[in-house]
This record gives sequence, C-alpha cells and structure tokens, in this order.
Amino acid sequence: MLESSAGTPLGGRRCLKERLVTVCSLATLRTCFPILTWLPRYSLAWLKMDLLAGLTVGLTVVPQALAYAEVAGLPVQYGLYSSFMGGFLYCVFGTSKDITLGPTSIMSLLCSFYVGGDPVYAVVLTLMCGLTQTAMALLRLGFLLDFISYPVVKGFTCAAAVTIGFGQFKNVLGLKNIPRQFFLQVYYMFHRLPEARVGDVILGLFCLLFLVMITVMKNTLGSSEVTPSPLVRFARSLVWSFATVRNALVVIAAACVAYSAEVMGCHLFTLTGQTAEGLPAFSPPALSETTANGTHMSFSDIILDLGGGLAVIPLMGVLESIAIAKAFGSQNNYRIDANQEIFVIGLTNVLGSFVSAYPVTGSFGRTAVNSQTGACTPAGGIVTSVVVLLSLAFLMPLFAYIPKASLAAVIICAVAPMMDFRVLPQIWRVKKLDLLPFLVTFLVSFWEVQYGIMGGVVVSVLMLLYLVARPEVKVSELSSGLNFPATEYLSAFLRAHALHVSTPRCVVLDCHHVSSIDYTVVNELKDLLKQFKLHDVSLVFSRLKPCVLEVLLSSDLPGFRHGDSIEACLQIMSINAHYD
Repeated sequence: MLESSAGTPLGGRRCLKERLVTVCSLATLRTCFPILTWLPRYSLAWLKMDLLAGLTVGLTVVPQALAYAEVAGLPVQYGLYSSFMGGFLYCVFGTSKDITLGPTSIMSLLCSFYVGGDPVYAVVLTLMCGLTQTAMALLRLGFLLDFISYPVVKGFTCAAAVTIGFGQFKNVLGLKNIPRQFFLQVYYMFHRLPEARVGDVILGLFCLLFLVMITVMKNTLGSSEVTPSPLVRFARSLVWSFATVRNALVVIAAACVAYSAEVMGCHLFTLTGQTAEGLPAFSPPALSETTANGTHMSFSDIILDLGGGLAVIPLMGVLESIAIAKAFGSQNNYRIDANQEIFVIGLTNVLGSFVSAYPVTGSFGRTAVNSQTGACTPAGGIVTSVVVLLSLAFLMPLFAYIPKASLAAVIICAVAPMMDFRVLPQIWRVKKLDLLPFLVTFLVSFWEVQYGIMGGVVVSVLMLLYLVARPEVKVSELSSGLNFPATEYLSAFLRAHALHVSTPRCVVLDCHHVSSIDYTVVNELKDLLKQFKLHDVSLVFSRLKPCVLEVLLSSDLPGFRHGDSIEACLQIMSINAHYD
C-alpha cells in the first residue's frame, strides 16, 4: 500500500475524499435542503403568486390561531406564538409547496388534555415533541406510521371534530367553568342553559350564519355558467376573496361591535380579555416552574405529568401533517419526502419552544387556502409568518376586544368538514371488518382521545396478526392478504421501479397470492393508479382472486385494469403502453 510522507495511506485518503464528495454532492444537499431545488429557478411570476398566497393564509391564520389557543386552554397570544416559526423553517426544509405549519384544531385538543392550561407545560411539551420527531426523522422511523390504518385516522378525526365543535358551544352560550371531559360537557351545558348570555348567543349565531352562508356561496361559484360574462367573473372573484378571508372579517366585525358596546358602558359579550403585548422573547424554554400555591415543579415532575402525551402528540402531529402533504402532493402532481417532513416538523417544534409555542403540525384548512390561491413554492410561508409577527407587534391590544363567541364560530366552521361520515359506506364495501377499528377509535375518543387512538391501533394490529397467524391454506399453496402496513412499502417500490426510472415502465402485478385487501390499500391504490395514468404507463393486476376483484371493482379505482393471466395483461398493455 502506498503511503504519503505523513504516513497516511493514499488509498484511505482517496476513499475519504470520495465519501466527502458523496456527502457534499448537490443531490445530497438538495435532499437535506429542498430549497435548493426551486430557488435557482425562482421567477417574478412565482414571487407574485407566493406573495398573494402568503398574505391570504396570513389573514386566515391570525383569527384561527387565536381561536385554537382557546381550544388548547391557553391565553390567545400563544396561538400566534405558535404560528410564525413554521413558515420560516418550512421554506428551507419542506418538500411540499402547499403545506403550512402552525396550530391546528386536533393538536390543540390533544394539548388541552395534557397541559391543563399551563403555558410552561405547553412549552416543555413542544420541546419534547420536537426532539422526538427530529429523532424519528434522523433514525428514519417514518415507517412506524404505516401501522396506523386509515380507518383509525378517520375515526379519530371525526371524533375530534365532534368534541371540538360541541365544546365551543359553551362560548357561543357565554357559559364559564364547563368541564373539559366530553360527557360532562354535554350534561353541564344543557343543565346550565338558562344561564346563557343573550348577547353572546345572538352574536355567535350571527357569526355562524355568516360563515356558513359565505362557505356555501364559495362552494357553488362555478356551477351556473360554462363561459361566464366579465361581470359574473368579477362577482365570483369578489365572493371567493371574501370567502377566503371570512374568518378575519367575522373576527374584525365582532371586535368592532364589542368595542362599541364597551365604550357605551354595555357589557354584552364575553371578551378575550387582556393579552400580552409585543413579540415573544427568543430564549431557552423554562423547564420548571413554581405554581401559585408555592409548589415547585421540576422538569422530571412536568415530564411525569405529561405522561402519554410525550408519545401521542408527536405521532399524531407527524401523521396529520404527512397525510395532508400526501393528499395535496397527489392533487398537484408532486411527491413529498416523509422523513424530511418529519424532520422539519420536529425542528419547528424544537425552535418553537424558544418562542413559547405549543406543538404544531400541518393545517388542512390553511394548506387548502394556500393551494387554491396558487402558491408556487414554500416561500409564501415567509409572508404568512411576517403577517403574524406584525399582528403580535402592533395589534395585541385590540385582540382584547374580540368576543369569544366569534372565535367559537370560527372553530365550529373550521372543524365541521372533518366530520366526514361518507367514508363509512366506502369502508363497508371494501372490507366490513375495517369498520371495527374505526368504531373503536371513534367511540373511545369521546372518553379520552389518546385512548381512542391507542384502542384503534391495537384493534388494527390484532386483526393483522390474526390474518398472519391464520392465512388461507390450500393443498400446495399458502396465500396471504395485502394489508395496511405494507401499503407505503408497495407503493414506494412500484414508483421507484416504474415511474422514477428514465423511461417509465409498465407493470404487471401478479396478485395470485393476495387473498384479502383492506381500505387503506384501496385508498393508496387510487393515488398510485392516478400517478401511473399521468405518466401514460400501465399498471395491470393479474390473476386476482374473485373476492379481491369484487372489492376493487366496487371501489371505482381510476384506470383500474385486470387480466386472467400474465399473457392477457401483456396484451392489454401492448395496446397503449410504452415498453422499457
């Protein structure tokens, strides 16, 4: 072996140099810093669209953040503290052009169960949540989410929507000191109905009516004419603009009414009250506190009190954000990197704890607004974050006059679309047994949200283990099912070997050994078939068992094709497919 004058083997030096070149290659840098993939191509046209999208989302996030802090049981300014860090970090590290990170209804609900309205607990939870998520990303543990099936996710989101929405009616009624536990909420809300404040009820119902009316108008914008006149186009544009910032309009109008009433000496509404002014200090989070009664709570005491939240909240935060990113990636024809998404969520939470934020994740509603407004890159998040910072710097004194009934109306209308029970007949058609984890998650979540999630996961895993332990056995053949934990692996494998090669390849999927299929797999196959169709290549299923074929045919999969044999599939593909 040749050696240098310093005694270092030249072969080893070359090997080290090759490793450094590999680590520092442009592809690796683009993987770690996705901003490098779009920043060199950034244009003035993109800047205009990102500015518009960022400003629109900013006007949406401010009232929502105030409202979600109420759901979390924290002072309203903590919603804004949690809303700006994600925009800056996601611009650099995010892989979706549409996702916006910040407080959400589900994360706020989960936090309310663990932090008990204590900001110190909330910030410690944010730090631990971020560290957990960052570790998951670095260890590439994103595959663990594959064991949370789609019925469990839908059961949880439906239950959370009911819990959050119903829980806000206490603010519409102007009632105080209502327990957080759902069944106790129901009892005490009806029991104390005669104590409702007339001003809060009238204002809350008016805000709800306005929000519903504007939402319905927005949803029916494009249904009347094929080629509308310029006047109609202007009217639709005006309605769409009002609908997009409807939350801000409602909160501003309600605050003006409340302020006028207070000036005249009429205390008609329950107000948000005095809030802390100015920007939060950037400093390490407090890891201990002394309570009002003089009890000192050390870091270990806080960790013990947070308990299961240290596992539930990081997992649900990651699951919610990645599900949203995948949905919009499929809609807008791009792919996201799941581990990179987990990393940026974790980093946002870690740094967010330095500005007194509570745990954040991707927001479906604000992501939809971002996408519909025409965001071209994640740079719009910077504009959104600046809007939040300006609100913190100059508008906090005005937020004291916001009626809680108006914030409650914003939350109720935000979570209403999450109550999507149309999925039940779809699950029934695909695999009736998948209703079991859905119902367990949905029902148990009314008792305790975290128990509902764990219960649904346990039931799903037990169902999976039973299928593994009791496969269908024939004389000389062992058959097995295609179930939800394998979904992401199969999808990624097919994309890597068929769509992401230089010339996309057609695929024949031999399903001779597939004896069962569940709803999570069918849901992923919809996206997979759509991607194959976009690339003008074929994905054909061969030798499907009658029971599986019946499920797939009843699921209305776009572009689904099958053949009785491999030869028949090749004949199908030879009509309109490209061969590699």
